[in-house]
Amino acid sequence: MSKIIAVANQKGGVGKTTTAINLSSALSHFGRKVLLIDMDPQGNAGRGLGIDVTIQNNTTFEMLMGSADIGSCLVKTAFDGLQLIPANLRLASIEPSIQSTGILNPFFLLREAVEKLPSGQFDYIILDCPPSLGILCLNALVASSSVIIPVQCEYFAMEAVASILATITKVQHDYNPGLFIEGFLLTMYDSRTNLGTEISSEVRGLFKENTFLTTVPRNQSIQESQGRQLPVTSFRPSAQGSLAYFSLAREVIDHEER
Repeated sequence: MSKIIAVANQKGGVGKTTTAINLSSALSHFGRKVLLIDMDPQGNAGRGLGIDVTIQNNTTFEMLMGSADIGSCLVKTAFDGLQLIPANLRLASIEPSIQSTGILNPFFLLREAVEKLPSGQFDYIILDCPPSLGILCLNALVASSSVIIPVQCEYFAMEAVASILATITKVQHDYNPGLFIEGFLLTMYDSRTNLGTEISSEVRGLFKENTFLTTVPRNQSIQESQGRQLPVTSFRPSAQGSLAYFSLAREVIDHEER
């Protein structure tokens, strides 16, 4: 059975897509079969893997609306063991499309689609969530086994954490009681700044065992890899950013028995 992990935080710019891409790549590097599903209309998860999302006919939108079977939405990437369901701007019209069709359970669309995958086809399904707590993020949380919450080491980080935790609690109560927090991931960490140290200490103090040991540093190679439309783990495997995501993948793999 696939482990489904949402990468979620309604705050933009915290490293959700970067984490989704590079965690997926790192897990495949360690021999796991991985599917990355882009739940963000910006489509950057696909672009970050070198896929031209503008020309894709079968995307997350078609999958959720039932006009394309999930199997026909799978796109092979250049990386062994890693496949993608891309998104593009059509996904931005999901809410009015749902309203016009009168779908009765709009929060279960992704869960129902993923359940149609053959058992054992993927070890992990990683969901790249949009920077909001709307219907796309709720679909991801309802479908998921667990959540990774990237926390950027900056001011107002804890306000965003409080909002996503409230949403997770509601989803657990109303739709998905088995959902748990895979871990808080400190991103864009700079140990040379007081702020980075303060946020790191606060998150680790509050959430202790739920915070990954791995921290993702500010790293030029991560930014450069985005321009090359490659995971940093492939673009520059020995860079500090790559080593961080390999370390994160090993932590996630260590959680496989959970």
